[in-house]
Amino acid sequence: MGKGRLEAFSDGVIAILITIMVLELKVPHEVTLEALGPLWGVFLSYGLSFVYLGIYWNNHHHMLHTVRHVTGGILWANHHLLFWLSLVPFVTGWMGENHFAPIPTAIYGVVLLMAAMSYWILQRVIIRAQGPDSLLLKATRNDWKGNMSPVVYLVGIVVAPWVPLAAGLLYTVVALVWLVPDRRIERVLHEG
Repeated sequence: MGKGRLEAFSDGVIAILITIMVLELKVPHEVTLEALGPLWGVFLSYGLSFVYLGIYWNNHHHMLHTVRHVTGGILWANHHLLFWLSLVPFVTGWMGENHFAPIPTAIYGVVLLMAAMSYWILQRVIIRAQGPDSLLLKATRNDWKGNMSPVVYLVGIVVAPWVPLAAGLLYTVVALVWLVPDRRIERVLHEG
């Protein structure tokens, strides 16, 4: 199978997830600015999740540029990633509607952690399928962002029951770190 179908399917799923999230934003019935006040959690959680889905879409796109052929293992690992990303709208809504309450904020972190782990698994499966000359292996040897993210998510999950806004800030820090474009894959593709 060519990687075009895998990329198109994944792009479609992520686009649908973003659409689901925006459709969950409820319009206030009042026409005053004060009517937006109670929605601060909804907007913050939506914004954070929108950024996260964009980051995954961007990095997934770059990662698939290194794939020469798609195996069954790659398909299933990709589905695993899409499963965890598909839960983002649910935990986004739950956390936002409840103004970053402890349990929804912790569960949001669990979904972020599992998405990060499934992305890592997808990377490993691609590297194994591509062999010792894998461009992805060359590009991800010093993956400080990938190693740091799960640790910060775990800290966020642990602190969420006591200080949920601190957990939200930790999740935001990870997103901000990933917003800075990672040029490793582009560099390896241009070299090789």
